[in-house]
Amino acid sequence: MSAESKKAHNFIQSLIEDAIASGEHTGKVVTRFPPEPNGYLHIGHAKSICLNFGIAETFSGDCNLRFDDTNPEKENQEYIDAIKQDVEWLGYEWAGDVLYASDYFDALYEFAEELITRDKAYVCALTADEMAEYRGSLKEPGRNSPYRDRPVEESLQMFRDMRDGKYQNGELVLRAKIDMSSPNINMRDPILYRIRYAEHHQTGNKWCIYPMYDFTHPISDALEGITHSLCTLEFEDHRPLYDWVLDNISGPCHPRQIEFARLNLNYTITSKRKLKRLVDENVVDGWNDPRMPTISGMRRRGYTPESIRTFCDMIGVNKAGGTVDVGMLEHAIREDLNT
Repeated sequence: MSAESKKAHNFIQSLIEDAIASGEHTGKVVTRFPPEPNGYLHIGHAKSICLNFGIAETFSGDCNLRFDDTNPEKENQEYIDAIKQDVEWLGYEWAGDVLYASDYFDALYEFAEELITRDKAYVCALTADEMAEYRGSLKEPGRNSPYRDRPVEESLQMFRDMRDGKYQNGELVLRAKIDMSSPNINMRDPILYRIRYAEHHQTGNKWCIYPMYDFTHPISDALEGITHSLCTLEFEDHRPLYDWVLDNISGPCHPRQIEFARLNLNYTITSKRKLKRLVDENVVDGWNDPRMPTISGMRRRGYTPESIRTFCDMIGVNKAGGTVDVGMLEHAIREDLNT
């Protein structure tokens, strides 16, 4: 890689270069692209792919492809295969095998028991409506659950009974014991595990309890030795929770999380929920319909991987949100096709 191509072109790259120069960071840079396999990737995901794999390439590090598959009712193998194809089509190669959050379900369960034994988590029987009421609001603090002071041994046995299928869907949850008066609502005793009788595409029917994303995400990063966990800005308020989880378990490391602005393209729908509705209601011919802003749809429309990577370089990476003109994307494909 030439010296010119190593020049910082986004604030995250600059932060890492500064950390290496100061000795704050030593060793390999390891990132990850962690999609949930509940739909096809769109142009917004392309920015994250180019960022994570690009940072790894710039610093001669590794980038993992990990599927955050903690919601089996909305995930399937079709999406996994499509995502792998899109990453490869864009010209990137992940380090080692494809990884899954479900690879760590056993470890996650053990960490959950560790939190219970440290009196940092408890089994709660509030209903969803009751929990919302107890949580409070942005202007008012929450109230402690009446089950918050459940004895450690009782919570531990009930959690094991949840694992063994002795309770019904939604009957109990495992919650972190943090601070119900925190101004950050994410810190008000969030749910760590819930009961779901659903077959999982990787683990089958082994589990009837599944960890929440906010519990799984930081631990998966730590277990993989991720050094820089790059997330979009909506996860900034979740970072204190991720730090709390890692500070209260015997995990192997503590990745550094850095947030960046997600891609908002004008005249373009990038909500996966809305795109799925277009597919389900047969408004389009499928996820790869050329009218769709999915990577597979753009591929069918004639976009090249080089043009999408160029577009991601053009828009850069920053903290400030905003809307990018779709004309920049069209410019990138014209430039590529004209060369």
